[in-house]
Amino acid sequence: MQKPRSTSKPNDPEAARQYCLDLLSGRPRTRTELGDAMRRKGFEEHIVTEILERYAEVGLIDDAVFARAWVESRHRSRGLSKRSLVGELRRKGVDPDFIDAAVEQVSDEDEREAALELARRRYRSLAGQSDDAVLRKLVGMLARKGYNSGIAIPVVKQVLAEAESDAAELLDENAHFE
Repeated sequence: MQKPRSTSKPNDPEAARQYCLDLLSGRPRTRTELGDAMRRKGFEEHIVTEILERYAEVGLIDDAVFARAWVESRHRSRGLSKRSLVGELRRKGVDPDFIDAAVEQVSDEDEREAALELARRRYRSLAGQSDDAVLRKLVGMLARKGYNSGIAIPVVKQVLAEAESDAAELLDENAHFE
């Protein structure tokens, strides 16, 4: 990836525009990410604001589109839960309304299916380990992906039952972790 060009003039609008375009050429970014990067680079606030407003106006920056694409990509490729996706988008500075709209595209069934696929895939790599270890690792992996016990425990029970593992009997559906 090409690094954005260095500038030394914090009051140069053209240098700021070019820097912002360079950042956008690497990957999509939120308005907050762009503004923070430009401020760290030393560009004056009025220039940062003007450029961000103009780029949003012409569609180069669109946090709603970014949030929808982020949710689709991260849920599909990494199996992240809605809760994890919300946290990531918050950290990127996306407006809560855009976050809510983007996360709504993941149904409860989609989320459960993603958790199930993650648990099945992980289970295959745990062959030969004790039932207790398998159970802890599956539940822990789902917890790290942001799944609460209401999804994780039934999913792990299903995967263990499909594998005809005795560990399925060790799991209490009333157990909780967050």
